[in-house]
Amino acid sequence: MKNILIALLVLGFSSNIQAQSDSLVTVLSKKEFKEAITKNEVQLVDVRTSAEFDQGAIDGAINIDYFEKDQFKESFEQLDKSKPIYIYCRSGNRSGKAAIILEELGFTKIYDLKGGYLDWTKE
Repeated sequence: MKNILIALLVLGFSSNIQAQSDSLVTVLSKKEFKEAITKNEVQLVDVRTSAEFDQGAIDGAINIDYFEKDQFKESFEQLDKSKPIYIYCRSGNRSGKAAIILEELGFTKIYDLKGGYLDWTKE
């Protein structure tokens, strides 16, 4: 019985590791993110609320509110799935969840800002 439990735990951990490695999402540091959006023509999306967006955003970003679920998916459907998409939120939580949805929608090059806008605005 003990051996079966150990085997199940090992199998569970290995499948979780495999799922993580198959992800199409790359989390970038502030420096990496800044270099990428400066050097390349990218789709830059802020998934915070419009009120948060109005208080300040990364230059060139468009706002697609994560909490507006129906409009959220519809808005992303208008973007080019073959081009890289760079997303961020306030701290990285919403953009991480948004990235999963983007994978489901068929985006293949998804880049998420680690630490979100809070990290972006730190010196």
